[in-house]
Amino acid sequence: MISKVIKWSICIQLLLLVALPSAMAEEAKRAQPVELAPNAVSSVIIDADSGTVIHDKNKDARLPPASITKIMTMLLIMEALDQGKLKLDEKVRTSEYAASMGGSQIFLEVGEEMTVRDMLKGIAMASGNDASVAMAEKIAGTEQAFVRMMNERAAQLGMKNTHFVNPNGLPAENHYSSAYDIALMSKELLKHEAITQYTGLYQDYLRKESPKPFWLVNTNKLVRFYSGADGLKTGYTSEAKFCLSATAKRDNLRVISVVMGEPDTKTRNAEVTRMFDYAFSQYTNLPIYKTGDSLGELRIGKGEVPVVPLTATHPYSLLLKKGEAADGIRHEVQLRTDLKAPIAAGDSIGKIVVYKGDQLLTEFALESPVNVKKAGWWTLTKRTAKRMFFLD
Repeated sequence: MISKVIKWSICIQLLLLVALPSAMAEEAKRAQPVELAPNAVSSVIIDADSGTVIHDKNKDARLPPASITKIMTMLLIMEALDQGKLKLDEKVRTSEYAASMGGSQIFLEVGEEMTVRDMLKGIAMASGNDASVAMAEKIAGTEQAFVRMMNERAAQLGMKNTHFVNPNGLPAENHYSSAYDIALMSKELLKHEAITQYTGLYQDYLRKESPKPFWLVNTNKLVRFYSGADGLKTGYTSEAKFCLSATAKRDNLRVISVVMGEPDTKTRNAEVTRMFDYAFSQYTNLPIYKTGDSLGELRIGKGEVPVVPLTATHPYSLLLKKGEAADGIRHEVQLRTDLKAPIAAGDSIGKIVVYKGDQLLTEFALESPVNVKKAGWWTLTKRTAKRMFFLD
């Protein structure tokens, strides 16, 4: 009798050993999101504020990006505007080379002048290859010099699987990117909040004063049909197939969804919609700083300006699963104390650190918002004298 009990016990244990891993695997499978973009070669969803990856598929695969390339072109345009190197109402003259671009275009004529604002609109909405080259030549002098700027900026952003050959994404050897890298540069572009004034428009006109105004219709139909969508850029070539870097915002949460290698526009839009729906149904965020909030003061040794007030140039937030408790989450601004002039705009100056209790959750890098030159001898002498007499 005891022998039978032992045998039954051993059988039950063996059955459990076989069944338990299978059950655990099924449970793990249920815990993962369903395949959100099954037809895409590569895809990723990230939180636009923190950069946290929500879901991905082959996100680092090097693929032809087609016109999604223009996200980097728009980023360099927005940065040139911020730096005062360009003005929106400034006229851009079209070269013979820029006017010769095929594919998607706004049909610029040789010698035609158009404002930076309208060129940007033509790139963002109509994916103008000609406008992209015209702006590249305006900013850098030549297309080749602009491409060098593109690759340098990509390296600064940590885009490890990207190499650009042109500013518009027309097919070229050794021109590639990845879904994750595209999400990174999309995140950087969205720091310039004015960009959605262009990428979020569904329709508009160029050459309004001419007898034949040029009607623009956004190639990204989600800006019309998906609530909260306001960008960013579509792409298509026979090699790249259908690509899209899309962004949408609901409440405080903005997400970026990238798909590459989709078979057609209908599938592309449907799968990005599914990605958006998943992110908004499952996640929320905890605001840390809003654009314009004070981040304290930056002190720079021997600077022409010794103290620089810091404000948030874009939102900072922490991505949370819906229902996840925010108790015990805190943050602090940690500024470097060893900074000495000269300081260039964009130089690292510190970070925002977010904790839950004593656990480090995430960090946000902080960069200098301005250039700070080294103070001259006379300025430093006066400053020293003031400190000696307690006047500073």
